[in-house]
Amino acid sequence: MASRPSRHGGGTTGSRSAARRRRLPLRHLLPLLALAALMAMLMLRGYVNSEILADHRVRPPAATDRVPEEILRGGPVIDTRSGRTTTLRVPDHRLVLTFDDGPDPVWTPKVLDVLRQHDAHAVFFVTGTMASRHPDLVARMVREGHEVGLHTFNHPDLSYQSKQRIDWELSQNQLAISGAAGIRTSLFRPPYSSFSAAMDNESWPVTEYIGRRGYITVVNDADSEDWRRPGTAEIIRRATPADGKGAIVLMHDSGGDRSQTVAALDRFLPDMKARGYEFDNLTEALDAPSAHTPVTGLDLWKGQAWVLLVQASAGITDGLVIGLAVIGTLVIARFVLMLLLSALHARRVRRPGFRWGPPVTEPVSVLVPAYNEAKCIENTVRSLTASEHPIEVIVVDDGSSDGTARIVEAMGLPGVRVVRQLNAGKPAALNRGLANARHDIVVMMDGDTVFEPSTVRELVQPFGDPRVGAVAGNAKVGNRDSLIGAWQHIEYVMGFNLDRRMYDVLRCMPTIPGAVGAFRRSALERVGGMSDDTLAEDTDITMALHRDGWRVVYAENARAWTEAPESVQQLWSQRYRWSYGTMQAMWKHRRALLDRGPSGRFGRVGLPLVSLFMVLAPLLAPLIDVFLLYGLIFGPTGKTIGAWLGVLAIQLFCAAYAFRLDRERMTHLITLPLQQLLYRQLMYVVLLQSWITALTGGRLRWQKLRRTGVVGAPVGAEPSPRAARNEERRPVG
Repeated sequence: MASRPSRHGGGTTGSRSAARRRRLPLRHLLPLLALAALMAMLMLRGYVNSEILADHRVRPPAATDRVPEEILRGGPVIDTRSGRTTTLRVPDHRLVLTFDDGPDPVWTPKVLDVLRQHDAHAVFFVTGTMASRHPDLVARMVREGHEVGLHTFNHPDLSYQSKQRIDWELSQNQLAISGAAGIRTSLFRPPYSSFSAAMDNESWPVTEYIGRRGYITVVNDADSEDWRRPGTAEIIRRATPADGKGAIVLMHDSGGDRSQTVAALDRFLPDMKARGYEFDNLTEALDAPSAHTPVTGLDLWKGQAWVLLVQASAGITDGLVIGLAVIGTLVIARFVLMLLLSALHARRVRRPGFRWGPPVTEPVSVLVPAYNEAKCIENTVRSLTASEHPIEVIVVDDGSSDGTARIVEAMGLPGVRVVRQLNAGKPAALNRGLANARHDIVVMMDGDTVFEPSTVRELVQPFGDPRVGAVAGNAKVGNRDSLIGAWQHIEYVMGFNLDRRMYDVLRCMPTIPGAVGAFRRSALERVGGMSDDTLAEDTDITMALHRDGWRVVYAENARAWTEAPESVQQLWSQRYRWSYGTMQAMWKHRRALLDRGPSGRFGRVGLPLVSLFMVLAPLLAPLIDVFLLYGLIFGPTGKTIGAWLGVLAIQLFCAAYAFRLDRERMTHLITLPLQQLLYRQLMYVVLLQSWITALTGGRLRWQKLRRTGVVGAPVGAEPSPRAARNEERRPVG
């Protein structure tokens, strides 16, 4: 049956109504803000991991004719500040150890430990990406007397970059250091640099520009080449200057396995100290003022805020990865359970001679609650009069304003009664119909649904088992000729009916579909009839029956054809109500978790499964698509596409199996990939909005879905579609 509109009366002025329409509801605003924050965190994560704006080009050597001779023949410390061009060398018997590309969470602490053990200082040229991710290590460097220098943010070859990009690399690198250690530094080392003699016409203009920005460029005059991992002895040999000369030694504390570097340091430091060398940071070796300047005020706050955001993005990303692992496990577990248990269910009910018990032949009452179903009600009632099982039909008109009751009365069909009431909602209409029913078995259906001639007979046979209190039928989409209808058709066959087979075997089916369900009258009376406590009265009554000790089973051959929403807006309204109503029902029956007997069994089996597969898994499932988008943009693209296609293949296999069980044509599965890209996203947002509505204490009102009457009386295995006027059929979207 269609959802109910609000029964609240009263009006407001036009201006106040317009203001309410313009105001974005909190349940809409929060998902948008959450999505924007998530995308911002992922972009930040990509930026600080050099997945965004990274440039790995390295320029080959160029001519040197425009480089001053004093630079080519000078020392490794190059000062071009204030327009001057000078170079400096480290005095004899002094060594300045420099470490590039860190800080690394594994190797930098080991390097710092060795330096502290041997009472040595050094200079660490850190990248902004690593400093942002590991600020505690930068703070430790400064705290233990080492100097810190800039090594750009993303480690690009600056000779390829514009001045704006160079400024950005320097300022972001400085921001990360300020946030980590509360200082600014005047030392800079360009990526991919070596000796001053290697300066050329491409790198020299960059050095001049950086000098004008207030930085001293530091290259080296002893390269350990530890990045090649040539062995401890070779690293020591390359780092040792000749004839007692001083030197700036290039090493690395990041970028790969640095175990040889650590081992070499542990030997190099005491050996060189025994030969009269001192290990100072750069300004100590040059007897110059410190390169560090304390940062205070706004600059400090900006740096700390930056580090905090980076840490938050890392934490969120780590959480998303864990969530992705959880959802992957849940999805695979659900698929495995569905395949195994649905196969077991089909084998059990299809084996020769299977019977629920003695055949059920006594008449049943069919309740059709209807609110403004003028376009559908005639098809619904005529399909019932063709039933192969003896029935009485009770159409409960719930205050319709479109002549629904008059249409049924004008049909003059035997065994069909109309009961009128003021608009009170679907649960009240069903209870009114139950009070007027003459028989002990009651079938409930929606006013936009049509039954096959055998539906009622198949639906009531499980009542041959006296333990059965309710039976779920096989609801199918009748208007599957549109794209959105085909997507819902896949969802009904795979997501609903395959699930019902699984829940039947586990004896914890959560929902009797409102479109086709049957109940033992005594079972309904024992639980107090249909309740209006939730917006999902079908889920509510099903859980109540489980808690009362009744079995709820699935009848696969009791097919009903229902009119699914034909626009995104209508689909949104329906699924939003379903999701929110399911959460309400779960909360209402939460005490089943602690109960004993049948209620406790449902609480400890049924409620966790519903929570995992109907609430948690769909809520986390967007992570698959988030990481798909992230992987397509930032890589690795091939592996990302392969993983997504793997998930799609699993879903396609399960869908094909479900279609085979339901004896459906496979042609609609062609739309499955598009469904995963578009339709599934809508379901994510609907569920998230339902969560927010519940958490913020919002209330969702009944809404009437607009029907077209496109699903006609069944002919053979499928209903015959009725032509609807063009103005009544809205396009998808």
